[in-house]
Amino acid sequence: MTQKYQQILVLYLASSALDSEVRGWAMYDGTGREAHTTGDSLEPPYPTGLDALKDGWRAIQFPTLIPPYPGEEYTTSFMKYQFVFEKMAEK
Repeated sequence: MTQKYQQILVLYLASSALDSEVRGWAMYDGTGREAHTTGDSLEPPYPTGLDALKDGWRAIQFPTLIPPYPGEEYTTSFMKYQFVFEKMAEK
């Protein structure tokens, strides 16, 4: 039996819909085969979160939807539509 290592993909989407456009991302590879860093690519690894699912990533966290406070509907803040995916891979 081979040992499996976790790979994590964090996608920040344009909205709470899984098929919306990727606006930001981070990858972490527990196999040690690849070392990613912030801003190491101009293109996201997938166009949408749904495309990541189609490539075998498993969604393990969806964003908590928080309604804006009255009067704060058009302010900017952190990237709130964060989805976390995982894959298990061999080293």
